[in-house]
Amino acid sequence: MYILGISAFYHDSAAALVKDGEIVAAAQEERFTRKKHDHRFPSKAIKYCLDRHGIKGSDLDYVAFYDKPFLKFERLLETYLAYAPVGIKSFIKAMPLWLKEKLWMKTVIENELGFKGKIIFPEHHESHAASAFFPSPFNDAAFLTMDGVGEWTTTSFGVGEGNKININADIIFPHSLGMLYSAFTYYTGFKVNSGEYKVMGLAPYGKPVYKDLILQELIDVKDDGSFRMNMEYFNYCAGLTMTNGKFDKLFGGKPRKPESKLTQKEMDLARSVQEVTEEIMLKAANHVHKETGKKYLCLAGGVALNCVGNGKLLRESRFEDIWIQPAAGDAGGALGAALFVWYQYLNNERTVDENLDKQSGSYLGPEFSLIEIEDYLKNNSIEYKEIDRKDLVNEVADLIAEEKVIGWFQGKMEFGPRALGARTIIGDARSSKMQETMNLKIKFRESFRPFAPSVLGEKVSEYFEIDRPSPYMLLVADVKKERQKKMSEDEEKLFGIDKLNILRSDIPAVTHIDYSARIQTVHKETNPLYHELLEKFYNKYGCGVIVNTSFNVRGEPIVCTPEDAYKCFMRTDMDYLVMGNFILDKKNQKALKETKDWRKEFTLD
Repeated sequence: MYILGISAFYHDSAAALVKDGEIVAAAQEERFTRKKHDHRFPSKAIKYCLDRHGIKGSDLDYVAFYDKPFLKFERLLETYLAYAPVGIKSFIKAMPLWLKEKLWMKTVIENELGFKGKIIFPEHHESHAASAFFPSPFNDAAFLTMDGVGEWTTTSFGVGEGNKININADIIFPHSLGMLYSAFTYYTGFKVNSGEYKVMGLAPYGKPVYKDLILQELIDVKDDGSFRMNMEYFNYCAGLTMTNGKFDKLFGGKPRKPESKLTQKEMDLARSVQEVTEEIMLKAANHVHKETGKKYLCLAGGVALNCVGNGKLLRESRFEDIWIQPAAGDAGGALGAALFVWYQYLNNERTVDENLDKQSGSYLGPEFSLIEIEDYLKNNSIEYKEIDRKDLVNEVADLIAEEKVIGWFQGKMEFGPRALGARTIIGDARSSKMQETMNLKIKFRESFRPFAPSVLGEKVSEYFEIDRPSPYMLLVADVKKERQKKMSEDEEKLFGIDKLNILRSDIPAVTHIDYSARIQTVHKETNPLYHELLEKFYNKYGCGVIVNTSFNVRGEPIVCTPEDAYKCFMRTDMDYLVMGNFILDKKNQKALKETKDWRKEFTLD
């Protein structure tokens, strides 16, 4: 039985295919269209899912869409009516797409797929909850979903047991932790629904000087983690921006202009909203534990991508363990919707392995054979060297040790926003220059942005203060105390970005200024080649950690195809590209011929 899940028309459209209960394919539309956070109907992602299994839309047994369009439309109308006549511009802008396309999702799906069967519409947060619980390694667990907004719900919790999920309680729009965080993303000059992780990365450079003000004026937080927002300060219900003039007045000025210089104020704002977010997440989790009595917690929704908050939940909440959906945002809703149909709607049995989740390392996207890669290289007269696998990991380990920056293109593309060793740029975590080199010469992005470590799963506790796997780069933990380098008195006095280039540990390229790191543990079971590379680097050079950043430049989606990878390689100062068993040396490449400025293809995120 084939079930296709779809998410579309908000941001991060995606498709996922479930075959007899097994997750066999999933991908975001942006990877194919090369338009970051593409929200359009995921035609190309669907085609990939179907083609990979040699089926057509008419062969599907069920299609699931990740939310209820009519319920979402009801919320839109009620909100506009509540604020009328304010918001008429926003209303006029939104209506054509709703009346032409979004409301008629059943017809859109039937026409796009040639599908005449049953279409199921779970609620948005049911899709999130299903994506969190059903692939998890837990037979029964609580779940907590937090995001901007679905139809009406912004936060929900409940219980998953066996093959069923049940939502116990929710918080509804306009009160939304995701919207609060996005408001500060907007106010600090970053792009909403894209730059939230920048706010999280910026937070350690600041102090929580605005935290009390946020809690006094913007959001009323109760002991159980429930909250109400003071809508006098926000514009997202009816306007075209997140915040308004009253918000500007409260924080002493207009929002930072995008791309302008960051000041200490933005750093302090980021730290303040991050601490408020962590406080709400922790209070909510502890309340969920008290209400459900479960030992384990599953998380999804955009807020679950806040890996600093997740790390705090793991360390300080009353739950024994947590599992987070790797594609926690709207893309993962496609997967949740498909799994909801298989388990909840069709009542199929669910079995779990306590040591392994059902997400397959989230390697669910397109894969290219050695023949396909070599054909691309030959057809485009690209110089390369072929090498067998044993020698490949040995040579790449040596290149890492020489502080070379390497594009690593292997196996199935990752599903979700994180690169996990399939479409990844790698480097030496021991290098004091690596963070600056990668940020400015490879990624063309802000210098404050930290890089994540890939670490051998069996060695993680030798490097970081964590005692369990973190395969999806969704948990933050501190570098081990004995690896940290204490700052001098003069260094301690420095403020903000001035602290950026201080060496903080013996793996400085992946140590953030607060001694933390966003960890990806690498496992033989899910990515044997990447694990083999790390093992070789450990055996030869005594270090089980390398730098891992997504294979893209700023404003571009992660690469999908050999052509995407080669273009990205040539547009940057990467030293080598490794695709399959082929190694490309930048020094041997001819200049890339381009008919237009490639940077204009991508909007800055």
